[in-house]
Amino acid sequence: LKFSDEQVEGFSESLKNVKTKIKKCEICNNLTENDKCDICLDQSRSSDVLCVVENTKNLILFEKANVFGKGNPNTAYAQYFKGNSFLNLLLKPGEPFVVANVTFEPSCRNNWHVHHATNGGGQILICTCGEGWYVEEGKEPVSLREGSVIFIKPEVKHWHGAKKDSYFSHVAVEVPGENTSNEWLEAVSDDDYAKLP
Repeated sequence: LKFSDEQVEGFSESLKNVKTKIKKCEICNNLTENDKCDICLDQSRSSDVLCVVENTKNLILFEKANVFGKGNPNTAYAQYFKGNSFLNLLLKPGEPFVVANVTFEPSCRNNWHVHHATNGGGQILICTCGEGWYVEEGKEPVSLREGSVIFIKPEVKHWHGAKKDSYFSHVAVEVPGENTSNEWLEAVSDDDYAKLP
């Protein structure tokens, strides 16, 4: 890859900042910004209630565990999603690349799409909460959950989103490259989505 030292250092520093914000709860191993997650710190919580790491179907628990925050409705890209999604930019506008937390409601997924680049490029997904899917054209679906990391090479047709019964969040990192662009394609049909395990 051909990048300036400044671009490489900026990218590396941003990934370090994301990594240093994420810890694991000492009690339940859930992702958190503190030593213990808010759910485990809640003394009024009944021990009979499952922690979000065990059951991410509950929206209130999910939102407590979603360490980077749900953000705002993803209206700018809504036409490329089936269902409701939310976007929380983690870097300031004007940075040389984009790092954002994307949250999907159950069954929400984006359209098939391709990250184009003549050199470098692609995308990294760091799954932070809930359960979802990553599907490349012609390949078996990949089940995603907290801690899953996917590198999407440029020029690969794919989609990602939540499982039908779970909210899902991932941090999306746009990998710097030359002549980068995203091409949004057809929606994932309800029939194809329903065939997922």
